[in-house]
Amino acid sequence: MQISDLPVHHKIISRLQEKGFESLTEIQQQTILPAIQGKDIVASSKTGSGKTLAFLIPTINRLLNTKALSRQDPRVLILAPTRELAKQVFIEAKSLSGKLGIQCALVVGGENFNDQVKVLRRSPHIIVGTAGRIADHLTDKSFFINGLELLIFDEADRMLDLGFASQLNQINHFADHRKRQTMLFSATLDNLALSHLTKSLLKAPVRVSVGESNAEHVDIAQSVFFADDVNHKDAMLLACLQQQSYNQAVIFTATREDTNRLADALNAQNLHAIGLRGDLPQHQRAQIMSEFGRGQHSILVTTDVASRGLDLLKVGLVINFDLPKQTDEYIHRIGRTGRAGQKGVAISFVGPRDWRSFQAIQNHVAYPLLAEKHPELPSTFTGREAPQKASQRATTSDHPARGSLKNGAKPIVKKRVNTLEGKNVGELPVMRKKGPRRDLKEDDDNNS
Repeated sequence: MQISDLPVHHKIISRLQEKGFESLTEIQQQTILPAIQGKDIVASSKTGSGKTLAFLIPTINRLLNTKALSRQDPRVLILAPTRELAKQVFIEAKSLSGKLGIQCALVVGGENFNDQVKVLRRSPHIIVGTAGRIADHLTDKSFFINGLELLIFDEADRMLDLGFASQLNQINHFADHRKRQTMLFSATLDNLALSHLTKSLLKAPVRVSVGESNAEHVDIAQSVFFADDVNHKDAMLLACLQQQSYNQAVIFTATREDTNRLADALNAQNLHAIGLRGDLPQHQRAQIMSEFGRGQHSILVTTDVASRGLDLLKVGLVINFDLPKQTDEYIHRIGRTGRAGQKGVAISFVGPRDWRSFQAIQNHVAYPLLAEKHPELPSTFTGREAPQKASQRATTSDHPARGSLKNGAKPIVKKRVNTLEGKNVGELPVMRKKGPRRDLKEDDDNNS
């Protein structure tokens, strides 16, 4: 479906065409039309599918074509799980609504609370924020959402994973009226907590599911290499960065310490890297992402703080220095490349400490994902076999212990003592230690 075929305000079509958009993605085709009709939406799609525009286009169209329910309250509230994703959505909203008389505000944690109160009192039409900070402002009565028209949850599954269920329900309570439209987007709908949230937030929603989140991404070439230890990973990392062709690369680590260490090591090789950690102040995190987005750095070394939602079209290479503990994070990590129809490469290192995570990822994805030795830096580690169950273990006679058999004699099998097993002896008499009875001896002495 072409952009020009959308039944939306002509200024939106002009803005999209100015930005170079010509056709709709599948999630956009299935979501925009029912959303324009005012229906609640619950949708899932794989990363990089264009879901941000899927809710922004009907949002801007509603603001341009309908009268506000309230003069002071915001008309639209968009919630995101992380500050980085919220800022990304905010930038997209401002870009699409530019010169249309629509005011947008960004309200996230880590920023000055009082400065945000001043912004909120200017009655912006669209507020993009994180659940925790929005709930704080509502509790503090910095603003009200009694007249809210659109409540949008972006990556709702991630917000639940981060423990924001109570805040989401609180926000829903503050704007609970029959005229409100709700749209919920998630990487997967196969989640019990998400199912409960959907039932409480949405009214007879239209369900949209485009592609399985664990399906193979045709635009991402994935490779997995065995690693012996951290030093081996360091050597393979440098080799991959030197051998692969990319404009920008993102390297994911498990710890903040490795984020700093790898960024310093890569800069020593003149590879122009910068580190991003979750414990950095918000203004510093925003500055790093802004610089990387503008192409000032070639490599971003980060923890999972940058694994979701960030639309970085220049990223052609993703390297998992450490595998994530959560299987769906692997999908989101590699989804930082291969976006908007472009090709990308994702490389993962699997060491002894990553082995269980790798097995979980293998079971999660709907396609074969095999690890191999690096062609130039082969490892001695090749994975671990799953431990056998007791019923499958060989008997002692089949595999005798070293030195346990002599001239065909049967091996001595020591009985294992269960130190946790005990007996109730409360009703039994106390047994005295055997020995000479002192009372008899004393009687003999007295009689003599």
